[in-house]
Amino acid sequence: MTESIERPANDPHLRPAGLRGVAADLSSDQRVFKNVSWGKAMMWIFLLSDTFIFGCFLLAYMTARMSTTVAWPNPSEVFALTIGGKEIPLILIAIMTFVLISSSGTMAMAVNFGYRHDRRKTALLMLATAVLGATFVGMQAFEWTKLIREGVRPWENPWGAAQFGSSFFMITGFHGTHVSIGVLFLLIMARKVWRGDFDQERRGFFTSRKGHYEIVEITGLYWHFVDLVWVFIFAFFYLW
Repeated sequence: MTESIERPANDPHLRPAGLRGVAADLSSDQRVFKNVSWGKAMMWIFLLSDTFIFGCFLLAYMTARMSTTVAWPNPSEVFALTIGGKEIPLILIAIMTFVLISSSGTMAMAVNFGYRHDRRKTALLMLATAVLGATFVGMQAFEWTKLIREGVRPWENPWGAAQFGSSFFMITGFHGTHVSIGVLFLLIMARKVWRGDFDQERRGFFTSRKGHYEIVEITGLYWHFVDLVWVFIFAFFYLW
């Protein structure tokens, strides 16, 4: 007699071939997401919805730029800074991009140490990420102040097409709001990690499960998304 071997329901050898296999994959949502936490699933859904919003903003920007009959301002001139008597194009934007991309690295390391339950390094790296994010927001505020003083408004600007001002304030403002919210959340979570809330099962906001650092990973998902969106804004708005 041969001994029968039980295989799990999601064993690929038990899936039908062809179109029936495709249908089985599409209908396997319960098995696929059974072990995914509620918080992580909700964050992915939120990020998906936010992707559509940012996508619509960038599509609206591209439509306005390609359809306007007035000359579009040259980003190298608009976003130039005068340093040592010389105008350097996009220098501030380059520094902002470097700072934000660097914050993704510190956030990734924070998640890594969170998995290891090293609360000291996790908290410090989350604080470093928050500092880099706050630095980015501060430089963006300086950029806004500079352009407003030079006459840029949502309805006009001294360099050409009036749609430039509305597109700039809408897209960068919406992204800057996301970064600011992320900085606040990073500070709150870093404080909880540093106090040991995740190790002591102290009741509170996202800290009810003992020894569970998943909220650090969820925060990292949000932060990496914000950084990725900035890459698209940088490419479409400042380099095009």
